[in-house]
Amino acid sequence: MKYNMILGLAAVIWMTACGNGKPDYDASGNFEADEVIVSAQQTGVLLDFSVQEGNKLTAGQNVGQIDVTIPTLQREQVLASINALKDKTHDPIPQTELVKRQLLVQEAQLEQQYRERKRTENLVKSDAATQKQLDDINALIEQQERQLAVTRQQIKLNDSNTSTQNRTILSEKAPLEKSLAQYAEQIHKGQIINPISGVVLTRYALKGEMAATGKALYKIANIDTLYLKAYITGDKLPAIKLGQTVQARIDQGEKNYKTYTGDITWISDKSEFTPKTIQTKNERANLVYAIKVRVKNNGYLKIGMYGEMLINTDKK
Repeated sequence: MKYNMILGLAAVIWMTACGNGKPDYDASGNFEADEVIVSAQQTGVLLDFSVQEGNKLTAGQNVGQIDVTIPTLQREQVLASINALKDKTHDPIPQTELVKRQLLVQEAQLEQQYRERKRTENLVKSDAATQKQLDDINALIEQQERQLAVTRQQIKLNDSNTSTQNRTILSEKAPLEKSLAQYAEQIHKGQIINPISGVVLTRYALKGEMAATGKALYKIANIDTLYLKAYITGDKLPAIKLGQTVQARIDQGEKNYKTYTGDITWISDKSEFTPKTIQTKNERANLVYAIKVRVKNNGYLKIGMYGEMLINTDKK
């Protein structure tokens, strides 16, 4: 950034000092691109990393693999814990069926006692049985009725207790599934996925090295389109606007130029330097503003290359 600014300021000084102070271009600077530094998202050994400087990569391309043995084992452990939960749960049906069979037996016995009481009541009326015999049957019926009520309540409690126990066991499943998702994400981040299409500018790591989360692996930029970051004097600022089509050129031999069509994508709202006191128009013209011109690259433009911008194409 400082280097580009120094070049820009030097160009402005040269512009005002050369000949009659009117060079044949309106701004000058250097070409740059949006550079992306790709960093590791996981800590581990680089098991595979074949990126080379100058490689052309596509967005979404898998370019390497970091060792993820530990999160893989942790994920398998969590999966085993989730599967074990199924073995801890209970099926209430077998136990409930057993109690229901007991209930059927008790109901049959109670029906038999009801018939026996009816018969004894008739015998008492004909003095063929004593009142004590009838009282004993009534007491037995009352006991069996209480036992029957207990059995019915037992069925309800058995279903309720089993359901509560199962819910308690299965409640452990949700946090385990969250842990499973976390380990799966860590395993996924072990893959080095290239984020944009472009050319590798610099490689910072090699296969077999230890990568750490946030450690830079390589730098990539899309050089199909470059930006000429140039500096224009304040007196020419009113002649440009965002989206305006201008011409950019680079040297081609000693006296010739290669010209490109571009458009202005950014104009700084602040000058790069400001004199303490600005009084005259000439002094105001010494203010320098940074601009960016987007240029389609045909393969000749390089990052850092010097370039010039022309507002009026007649200056070509």
